[in-house]
Amino acid sequence: MSEFRLGVLVCDHVIEPLRQQFGDYDEMMGRLLSQASAPMTLVYYYVVDGEFPENITDCDGYITTGSRAGANDDEPWIRRLEQFIIALNEFNKAETEQAIKFVGVCFGHQLLAKALGGRVDRADVGWGIGVATTPILEEPSWATAQQDEINLVVSHQDQVVSLPPDTDVILGNMFCPYAMIQVGQHCLGLQGHPEFSRAYSEALMEARRDRIPSDRISAGLASLTLVPDDQLILEWILSFLTN
Repeated sequence: MSEFRLGVLVCDHVIEPLRQQFGDYDEMMGRLLSQASAPMTLVYYYVVDGEFPENITDCDGYITTGSRAGANDDEPWIRRLEQFIIALNEFNKAETEQAIKFVGVCFGHQLLAKALGGRVDRADVGWGIGVATTPILEEPSWATAQQDEINLVVSHQDQVVSLPPDTDVILGNMFCPYAMIQVGQHCLGLQGHPEFSRAYSEALMEARRDRIPSDRISAGLASLTLVPDDQLILEWILSFLTN
């Protein structure tokens, strides 16, 4: 049996002062996925630069990186990615033999919700940064956890504020009610960043002191003592994609 072929939809590039130290977003996602318990073939599509799969069936599943862009931004590549998500969803509705699943991370999570009928907006609660602790509200059939909550690095100003039809909420809290969602059987969205290290989170906060309130940065930096559940979330993502 051939290895699972996962399309990585790269939605941004790390800003130059940080790229030399931490790598670009494709490298971060690649490092995370290389820790998977089952081998897979990674195929990178730099959608932020206009490079998309020729056909939905080019891969067995897809995952996005995050992005500094917003799901509501009127940029051609964002609108094209939104149409790709819609087309993938329609393909899965019509296809009975071959399901091609989609996982949206941060920006991809928000664009997934918007594409399929939800709404994304600037969050009234402000920036989410550092390591966030989020309760598991509903453990999905394809995942197991011996814990009640998940720690993940977050970095976002926008949030999903209303859900698409046929959506289950897996993770959520008062700050971010829709932190992980499953839309139908084939689409998963995650607001957090299992591919971000705490060191990169710290560097990103420091680089954004001109736009994030200092008290929020102080709280974000203090939260970095928490250990993210990156490996658990990676296994959840793989289980979702391959089940």
